[in-house]
Amino acid sequence: MNTPTIVVLPGDGIGQIVIPEALRVMEAAGFKWHTIEAPIGWEYWCQEGNPLPQRTIDLLREHKLGLFGSITSKPKAQSLKELAPHLQDKGFIYYSPIVGMRQLFNLDISIRPCRTFKGNPLNFIRRNATGGIDEPEVKAVIFRQNTEGLYCGVEWTDPPETVRKVLESHPKMAAFQHVQSKDLAVSLRIFTRKACRRICKAAFEYAQQFGYRSVTVCEKPNVIRETSGMMLEEARRMADNYPDIELWSTNIDAQMMWLTKNPEDYGVIVAGNMFGDIISDGFAGLVGGLGFACSANIGDDVAVFEPTHGSAPKYAELSPSIVNPIAMISAACLMLDHINERDTAQRIRHAIAAVISEGKVRTYDMLRLPGGPEVIDQGAATTQQMTDAVIAHL
Repeated sequence: MNTPTIVVLPGDGIGQIVIPEALRVMEAAGFKWHTIEAPIGWEYWCQEGNPLPQRTIDLLREHKLGLFGSITSKPKAQSLKELAPHLQDKGFIYYSPIVGMRQLFNLDISIRPCRTFKGNPLNFIRRNATGGIDEPEVKAVIFRQNTEGLYCGVEWTDPPETVRKVLESHPKMAAFQHVQSKDLAVSLRIFTRKACRRICKAAFEYAQQFGYRSVTVCEKPNVIRETSGMMLEEARRMADNYPDIELWSTNIDAQMMWLTKNPEDYGVIVAGNMFGDIISDGFAGLVGGLGFACSANIGDDVAVFEPTHGSAPKYAELSPSIVNPIAMISAACLMLDHINERDTAQRIRHAIAAVISEGKVRTYDMLRLPGGPEVIDQGAATTQQMTDAVIAHL
């Protein structure tokens, strides 16, 4: 294939630390590419009033492939205070740039694999019936509808009269008829049949390709009857096309309980935006936490790949760096999968697995240490040392 161009989006905090490590690993694995670094994040909000500048959007539209670090988001009042003086009181509103990218490019399919690495001291364990300890193998892959639901951004505090009037056409709004609009906040949970069908199809195709025996819809159709009900309905229709794959349905609250009872029973899971976010973080906690969790955001044309951890600003200034780069490296593997460089991605994953299995190089989180500069003296590897270990196994 032609040498791809990757739009590199370091973002804020530790995003600027872990992206170079992922690039080092891909280079060591023999992958050839071009890179263009693009502006994104808090600095550009403060100085330009836009954390996702148009020039970045243009680069993604042209090259269609993004590798993203992390961003800092702050509450509304604080974000306005940190705008440059010449931008104050100009009507700027902060929106998360990753959410913005998802909606702008319709990156509606989010894939979040949560798999255990043998030998990871952070893996979930449980006591069995005889008093011993079991360590179940977790191989969950969450398909999260990425652009709709509660994250669609259709919301108001003090809704305008036209909105209030429409809402009050629903009989359940009678409970709020005496609440003044200034004391009312409304967020809409919007599902469309097309998007539900698309995420369900992606989940079933993945299950078929990689030999999973079930797809689980994780929603709440017994209470959120319309939106969760639509997702389940479309999953049932899709299941008719995949007779060898069972369709299961769980409620999000019950699923979070079963997470620590029988996580090995679940393979491919499909959910709307909010519940998909919750369940993927829950499964990530079973396989080592956010230092091991990565995500693909895939649309028809553009795809962006990221770790699911935040910008962790308290760690960003530490020298040497102590953060775990595995989530970022794993996100790069998802990108390689996407562009049909699967052999390279698997080589990198095998190298990560070998380092973890050996147990000689562990970052502070793997040693269950509170983060801080002193962890190096307590045996924790630096960010760069972990990357070096992975490269040594390539």
